[in-house]
Amino acid sequence: KLTEALQWYGAAFRDPMMLQPPEWFQAFMYSEAFLQLPFFPVAAYAFLKGGCRWIRTPAIIYSTHVATTLFAILAHILFHDFSKSEHPGPETQRERLVLLSIYSPYLLIPLLLLFTMLYNPHYNQVEKRKRK
Repeated sequence: KLTEALQWYGAAFRDPMMLQPPEWFQAFMYSEAFLQLPFFPVAAYAFLKGGCRWIRTPAIIYSTHVATTLFAILAHILFHDFSKSEHPGPETQRERLVLLSIYSPYLLIPLLLLFTMLYNPHYNQVEKRKRK
């Protein structure tokens, strides 16, 4: 069933990167599996518990990493010549923009997290330590 869903998605949205990922895209998928996914339960704990300022540095690392990978992916979508792909890729500007709109939340959400960590007073206050 998952393979069928992946095949449907790849054909419907003309995303050959998911059907036959280039090596650089595979590297991003491995970094997602081994670096980004473990961050989610840690971040969920910190944000649900509240008051966990220690999440700031891991969140900044996570968000800048994801944003950096997404810049490469979005540039590939916009500028790559997909005519040589084994699986059909976007041919028109509209198809490129549709595919771009599918990937763009994966850039926008980490950027929102980054700006929150950098500019929200709760997360960027210097904590004064008590001396005993």
